[in-house]
Amino acid sequence: MITEFGHFALILAFFIACFQVIVPLIGAHKRWPGWMAVAGPAAIIQFALTAGAFAALMWAFVTSDFSLRVVLLNSHSAKPMLYKITGVWGNHEGSMLLWVLIVTMFGAFAALGGAGLPPGFKARVLSVQAMIGAAFFGFILFTSNPFMRVPLPVPFDGHGLNPLLQDPGLAFHPPFLYLGYVGLSMSFSFAVAALIEGRVDAAWGRWVRPYTLAAWIFLTIGIALGSWWAYYELGWGGFWFWDPVENASFMPWLIAAALLHSSIVVEKRDVLKSWTILLAIIAFGFSMVGAFITRSGVLTSVHAFASDPARGVFLLGILAIFMMGALTLFAARAGAMQARGVFGLISRESALVVNNILLAVAAFVVFTGTIWPLVAELFFERKLSVGEPFFNLAFTPFMLALGLVLPVGAMLPWKRAKLGRVLRALRGPFALAVAVGALAYAMQNGRSALGPVGLFLAAWLVSGSAVDLWSRTGRGALRVRAQRLRRLPRADWGKSTAHAGLGITIAGIAGMMAWNVEDIRVVQPGESFDLAGFTLTLDGVRKFDGPNYRVTQAEVTLAKGTHVIRTLYPEKRFYPVAGMPTTEAAIDNGVMRDIYVVIGDPQADGGWAMRSYYKPLANWIWGGAILMALGGALSLSDRRYRVAAGARKAPMDGVPAE
Repeated sequence: MITEFGHFALILAFFIACFQVIVPLIGAHKRWPGWMAVAGPAAIIQFALTAGAFAALMWAFVTSDFSLRVVLLNSHSAKPMLYKITGVWGNHEGSMLLWVLIVTMFGAFAALGGAGLPPGFKARVLSVQAMIGAAFFGFILFTSNPFMRVPLPVPFDGHGLNPLLQDPGLAFHPPFLYLGYVGLSMSFSFAVAALIEGRVDAAWGRWVRPYTLAAWIFLTIGIALGSWWAYYELGWGGFWFWDPVENASFMPWLIAAALLHSSIVVEKRDVLKSWTILLAIIAFGFSMVGAFITRSGVLTSVHAFASDPARGVFLLGILAIFMMGALTLFAARAGAMQARGVFGLISRESALVVNNILLAVAAFVVFTGTIWPLVAELFFERKLSVGEPFFNLAFTPFMLALGLVLPVGAMLPWKRAKLGRVLRALRGPFALAVAVGALAYAMQNGRSALGPVGLFLAAWLVSGSAVDLWSRTGRGALRVRAQRLRRLPRADWGKSTAHAGLGITIAGIAGMMAWNVEDIRVVQPGESFDLAGFTLTLDGVRKFDGPNYRVTQAEVTLAKGTHVIRTLYPEKRFYPVAGMPTTEAAIDNGVMRDIYVVIGDPQADGGWAMRSYYKPLANWIWGGAILMALGGALSLSDRRYRVAAGARKAPMDGVPAE
């Protein structure tokens, strides 16, 4: 009965979405207040119905209702409760229901929190958001219905969830990632609504920023969780493989970062309006490209949910309709978005333009490397792969340039600036960065320059952010300036925290790539060996049964000299239901390094294959990501960037363009 309710609620939500597309849009065009007013209640009802459908599907997983096909294929009665719940989105059908739930959630939030928006503009925003919801409701109902029943008799037990997904890191990775992906749909809806009206101004820049910032924060957390999971779960010791699905989340993150910075220019200086609108369209376009890659099977990935060409064609059609429609509207309205402000070559506006160019080109490089194997196969009948060497060579220079520009651009005044004054203020951070880089180069005994360059950039970004904050306190006694520092707007603190977080992540990536030490060998029980100044001893190996898997667990003592640091327990697990093994690395985490141990297969001589790694600065990667997300959250909490507050300061009349 509950599942039937969920199915009915999903169908009803689809019809409500179609209603929300048509009626408010007509009302905004005709300037009929009653028709425009239905957009808000429709968005809230649509979200409530979708939440009910999602709750019904979750109930089916929790109670192991194997009469549902999706539960049968992706759950098992012996599975721990956490993975029964997270199994709801650990499959194609459930993940798409989560996707559309978040679409409707953002629409409901805009309906409830957009009281200060002009009625016509708000009606158009909610109508465009409903278009996205209706498209994905149709995709779910016609190709990916999670409430499909299996033929009688109902099987006694299920097939189980993919063992790789039975992990806390990946359990929470998809929801955060989808909040980021789908959050960009609101930026898209604001952009298309503004194009329909033919007007973009400072108020629009202020309205779109909170949604873009929230999406960017969630994407940052989601990407970091996925990277962390790949690091400790897959057993290969890396944090990023330039996998197509990894890239599919990274591309909208880069474009969203560019959109955040360009919307600042729209808000403050009333320029870059056309470019900002285009970024909002492209950002959501990349989000839908990610949905297509993970579900069409056109590119191979360990993260892919499905490989159904029919679903891929449906998603490609949705992508084409929304992108072609938005870009056609953009071309038609481009003349109505003339810039009013002017700025000099040396100014914060120019620095943000450079920032945008670097981020956009970096995203294009990632897109080219990701999609090129498909292009080569379709048009040139050649099978090839684009791997880490290409991405490192083509992508890294743009990130290096971005790291160099950020501290300078953050301190430049608006409109016109004197570069010499800013550079003089940054002499201390630059000297510190050079000293850190030189020290790192001297200590590594002439190895790769990657590590020293990464630490130089990290010191430059962190210290530059600190100087930027301090410079905003003006002149006066130290005590007075410290008081002003505490009273600075949260947005200023957020910007500096996010930039510093980027620097820390860069240091972690550079250190881990440049100074990683790897050891692969066969080890006999009781045997010891050295790894980067540490001693590892295989004390023994035992086997036992877990909740829904069988375990082979090694006991490894980690010591430095005569001091025993701790005992590590790397595992290999075998899931009988799925017939699939997984690797569980044992990691001794530290601020400056990780010791990473993986147990392999038994050998004929009684030994065991073991892989061990020394990972310098590994945790800086995720620590920096946390700081970036924290910086975004601080900015989002700044009262100046609330949607309603911005709307009251600069109202729009919402009259359609002729």
